[in-house]
Amino acid sequence: MAKVKMNKKVAAIDMTAMCDVAFLLLTFFILTATAKQPEPLPVDTPSSTVQTKLPEKDLATLTLGSGKVFFGVTGKEVRIKTLELMGAKYGIAFSPEERKRFSVIDAFGVPMSQLRSLIAKEAAERNQKNLQPGIPKDSLDNQLKDWIYNARIATRDIAQTELKVAIKGDAKQEYPEIKKVIDILQAQSINSFNLVTGLRGEDF
Repeated sequence: MAKVKMNKKVAAIDMTAMCDVAFLLLTFFILTATAKQPEPLPVDTPSSTVQTKLPEKDLATLTLGSGKVFFGVTGKEVRIKTLELMGAKYGIAFSPEERKRFSVIDAFGVPMSQLRSLIAKEAAERNQKNLQPGIPKDSLDNQLKDWIYNARIATRDIAQTELKVAIKGDAKQEYPEIKKVIDILQAQSINSFNLVTGLRGEDF
C-alpha cells in the first residue's frame, strides 16, 4: 500500500506582538524614570566590606569634603518644616514657592544668608562646582547645629519618629573636620549614626 506523502510546512512564529510589548515597556520606563541629579559635593568615600543599607526615610545626611559640610534630609514635608523652623530662628520668611522649591533639594551647603538665592537657582546651576561654600559649623556661627536640631524637631512632628543621621565623608578628609561634626552630633545626644562607605570585595 502506498504511503501518503505529507506536505512539510515551515513553522513560523509571528514576533510582531512581542516587539510591540517590548517597545511599549521601554517607552514606559524611559518616560517614568527620573534622572539622578549630580551631587553638589561629590566625595570619594572610604572602602568597607559592610553591606548595611541606609534607611530610606527619616534620615539626615551630612556630606563632608574639601573642608565643607553639606546637609540633606529625606522627605519633602520634613524639609519644608525644617526650613520654616530655620527661617523663624534666623528671621527669614520664606514664601510658599520658595518652600516648594526647597522641598526638592536633596542637599545643600550655604549659610542662611545665601539660601534664598540658592533656592531661586535651577538644579543645574545649584550644582556648579565651588558655588556652595558649605554650612558654617564653627563656634561663633554654628548653623549646622541648628539644621540638625530643627530637622529632628520636624521629623518628630511629621513622622512621629526620631531622625537618623549618616555621615558621608571623603576618604581624603582630615580627621579633625570629621571630629567637629561628630562633636556637634554628640552635643545633641546623638551618639548613634551611620558612616557611609563604598563597598569593596573581601580579601581572601
